[in-house]
Amino acid sequence: MIPTLEIMGTPVIGVFATCTEEVALVPHGIKVDAKDFIADNLHVQVLEIIMGQSSVIGSMIRGNSNGFIVPRDGLVEDLEGIGLPISILPDKLNAIGNIVLANDSAALVHPELSDHSVDIIAQTLKVDVHRGTIAGFKTVGMAGTVTNKGVLVHPRATVQELSFLEDIFELPVDVGTTNYGTPMVGSGLLANSKGYVAGSKTTGYELGRIEGALSLIGNR
Repeated sequence: MIPTLEIMGTPVIGVFATCTEEVALVPHGIKVDAKDFIADNLHVQVLEIIMGQSSVIGSMIRGNSNGFIVPRDGLVEDLEGIGLPISILPDKLNAIGNIVLANDSAALVHPELSDHSVDIIAQTLKVDVHRGTIAGFKTVGMAGTVTNKGVLVHPRATVQELSFLEDIFELPVDVGTTNYGTPMVGSGLLANSKGYVAGSKTTGYELGRIEGALSLIGNR
């Protein structure tokens, strides 16, 4: 089975959903077959949540195995029963999924994020937090995808950025795209150490790059 999918009728699935090792958060009203597809490929529990009037869950929330960060103006429903700490980020930069790239050991965040917000992320996710960019973009959560096995980032990431990512995550880092050449790989990909789902327009070559970078060879 080719692990590609649309959510809410679009291939930018990372905008609408986010995942950790054990759970995927998706917008309320997602089709049952899409939920099942995510659950089967990532080996996670899929939770539908409501966040005000917004369905862009992936852009607004970031988490790992230790907790979740939500925006200050985002009233999130159905997340309380997840059994993990949930912290509100007070920063004006509140599209958390766009500005935080995190796995279970480290996080890269928007370089202008306040010290207070960095401390909240570190304490909630229980990771070392570093400020930086990917390909010059401050929206590092959409410019990359990280699991506990590997990192895939924007193809124009610099040598210095790639080296920095390798140092902070202590994982192999590679470049790639999703959805037929989209360089903001986080917008078109959900992944953990057990599997992945890419946007419906992702090509076979791109799937191969994803699998290699995230050490998921043989998952198809």
